[in-house]
Amino acid sequence: MVGQEHVVRALENALSQQRLHHAYLFTGTRGVGKTTLARIIAKALNCETGVTAAPCGRCAACAEIDGGRFVDLLELDAASNTQVDNMRELLENALYAPTAGRFKVYIIDEVHMLSRNAFNAMLKTLEEPPEHVKFILATTDPQKVPVTVLSRCLQFNLKRIPQQQIRSRLQHILEAESIRFEPAALPLIARAAQGSMRDALSLLDQAIAHGGGAVGQDSVRAMLGAVGQDHLYSILRALAGRDGAALVAEAEGMAERSLSFDAALQDLASLLHRLSLVQAVPETISEDDPDREAIGELAGRFPADDLQLYYQIAIQGRGDLGLAPDEQAGFTMTLLRMLAFAPAEQGTLTAARPAAVRGAGIAPPAPVADSKKNRDDGSWQEVLGRLPLTGMARVLAQHCELVARDASRVELRIAQAHQHLLDRTYQERLKAALESHFGGRLRLAIHTVQDTGATPAAIADRERQQRQEQAVAGIERDPFVRELVENFDARVIESSIKPVQ
Repeated sequence: MVGQEHVVRALENALSQQRLHHAYLFTGTRGVGKTTLARIIAKALNCETGVTAAPCGRCAACAEIDGGRFVDLLELDAASNTQVDNMRELLENALYAPTAGRFKVYIIDEVHMLSRNAFNAMLKTLEEPPEHVKFILATTDPQKVPVTVLSRCLQFNLKRIPQQQIRSRLQHILEAESIRFEPAALPLIARAAQGSMRDALSLLDQAIAHGGGAVGQDSVRAMLGAVGQDHLYSILRALAGRDGAALVAEAEGMAERSLSFDAALQDLASLLHRLSLVQAVPETISEDDPDREAIGELAGRFPADDLQLYYQIAIQGRGDLGLAPDEQAGFTMTLLRMLAFAPAEQGTLTAARPAAVRGAGIAPPAPVADSKKNRDDGSWQEVLGRLPLTGMARVLAQHCELVARDASRVELRIAQAHQHLLDRTYQERLKAALESHFGGRLRLAIHTVQDTGATPAAIADRERQQRQEQAVAGIERDPFVRELVENFDARVIESSIKPVQ
């Protein structure tokens, strides 16, 4: 039972101490071992050596259970036997003593699919179970099992199997079967299995057939339509460099290789999650991880809030793929959305204007002249800090600059590079927050200008850059670091330096 040590330990102790329950409920996603564990318990209860946590596997009872021929082991698939008549017939037979074994064991798979009347019929037997009967129920959806049934079962939750354990198990199987494989192919299968050992074994069989008797990295990628980490790293580096052309080029290259864009967004979200983890808890990445250097370098190139934004856009974009004109367009727009919503660096706002607009000679709106009424020059950042804004409404406010405010009107301006934030919903949420903060109805006006310089986002970006430069300078001045550089030809990787907040 790979990956379910917490359940195995509890059951071993119960069997060793003869503390047997009349009903067990195993919950968990598909392919994590619920039915397999149920059959192992059936062997443990009926092994000819006695009730044991280590059934011999060789006696007649164990062999017949493995072969599906044991007369006192009855398996019922509730998904195809939902009616009360099936349950009543099964429970009537439960009254009779076992024919060949020590216990009659009833394994009911997908038990949540039973009808209400079938549950009621089962409940009477669960309340007053015969000594020779054991029920083992399995379900992927315990929320649909009545509480009256749950309360009479000993419940164990089988968790998704970690990728590392799936990879180790696959390697063990391939080595035992003397099948040639490339180690780099196994993480691809483990990741695609999504915590299910059964799915991993099915994919492994498919990979062996696809590879002509061997398991190779390129063959597995082609079979899964998997996106290589190099593609994902290139996408993130293009985002860090605000390089739209490189993002589009990566999407086109992936389309030429017929890679799955749904899988690409899933893997991109996983990578962003990993970068966030490394930023918050650096020790989550092990010393022997082959991606350690690349992960560390990328984690140092993004502020934490950017990673959170990209993660949300990635998972939202995955849901929007089915609504896009085609998957490539949906994927490309998701990447461009990340680029468009990312806070721009000071001094690059004008350059971010679409080339087609600049080339067409379309002049940007003239800057709004500063108003002379109830003038408010330096408090927008402080006001924003007190507004209960989240999501894109807050992003809009962060990229605005206060022009003027009086008792009935707030006037803001935003750079053309961020005019895509002027969605009516975001403006209404910002207006409602301002009215709540100032205690009265207001008219909100937001004008677009060619450039801004004192928005909260720009100020925060300048402060972040300043802290980063100070941190790098502090590291480079450190005597120990200087000694390493001078005596051992060491090199300071600036992207790995993070200022202390």
